[in-house]
Amino acid sequence: MNTQLPPQDQVIVLLNCDDFIFTIFSEANLGGREVKRFANPLLFFADWEKNKFNLVAIVSQSEVLGTGGISLLETLVSKKNITVPFFLVSQQLSESTVKMTLKAGVADVFKLPIKKENIETRIPFLINQWSQLKHTNNVLDFHKYKTPFIKRVFDIFFAGLALIMLSPLLLIICILLRLESRGPIFYYALRVGSGYRTFKFYKFRSMFVNADKRLKDLKHLNQYAPNADDSVAKTEEEEYLCDECKAAGTGCKFPIYSDTIQWCEKQYSENRKAKAGSAFFKLKDDPRITKVGKFIRNSSIDELPQLWNVIIGDMSIVGNRPLPLYEAEKLTTDKYAMRFMAPAGITGLWQVEKRGKGEMSEEERLMLDNKYAENHSFWYDIKLILRTIPALLQKESV
Repeated sequence: MNTQLPPQDQVIVLLNCDDFIFTIFSEANLGGREVKRFANPLLFFADWEKNKFNLVAIVSQSEVLGTGGISLLETLVSKKNITVPFFLVSQQLSESTVKMTLKAGVADVFKLPIKKENIETRIPFLINQWSQLKHTNNVLDFHKYKTPFIKRVFDIFFAGLALIMLSPLLLIICILLRLESRGPIFYYALRVGSGYRTFKFYKFRSMFVNADKRLKDLKHLNQYAPNADDSVAKTEEEEYLCDECKAAGTGCKFPIYSDTIQWCEKQYSENRKAKAGSAFFKLKDDPRITKVGKFIRNSSIDELPQLWNVIIGDMSIVGNRPLPLYEAEKLTTDKYAMRFMAPAGITGLWQVEKRGKGEMSEEERLMLDNKYAENHSFWYDIKLILRTIPALLQKESV
């Protein structure tokens, strides 16, 4: 940052901010600095790298553990080498979360409803004094959980051994998927794991990549299909956006990827639940799912690529299941945030506790996630692995 430039050449960036916040910042006296708003960090990165404007501060509207909170700050520092003051505008704040943000390197936090006077006083002061006031601690320190050496060795050994032993089966599945339909063998969805880190969660592809085109003759049976008089062709992403993505107007916020193919995972999940497993279409047997895909889904073989997530360190064998972004963003209060202070895993406490108990409520599952986070250890993990084996034999899917 060139501190010799006058304030009117300096830019304060707003990320994920609604119209109300944007209006307040636009009308506030920030010393003549320009305010730019971007719907998401990707748009900001693209514009900043293209135009090289003089960035002096970033304001993100997000909960502390939300995708625009501490995890975004970590990305700014570690991936983009951006060290300007980072401010948060949040709805829910407590003493513990405020301490967490300051320790992570956040310059200041504003709780909604926000006052213009506070912005005019605190933001210019912190920008001007940032070189003397900025935190000396690294934002990566926020991720308190570090995989113990013995657990990491076990994870690599177990996952590596499983991949070697299962390699004939994996090779057969790859060949069958390739023979049955064109397209990539794997796809990935974004998941939130330990410390609210976002990573690529791998699975075998179980659907045709051109499923939307294959169903063009069945649109009259699908209540989610566009109107018959809509002659404009839509892309797969546009057609399957959830209401939240459509309202944002910036594309899908919860994507599933398979090379260049993209779906909205939130819409997929909601419609699958609503339609008893038939994603997006109200059909008894979803023709988008391949024959091989149906088999690997029912047998959970589609989950085996997660062993690679374990090898590269995104997950452990035992831990709390990583969550889709749209689920994780709701768990930012003190009551539920503890689950993210434990490793993400393939199996965990709630999977084995469900055995013999029938349906488990969301509250029960979250409490078990917190319990594991508070009590996990290597030997505790071994016990859970031994309990997982009989749990896999139960009729209900966990």
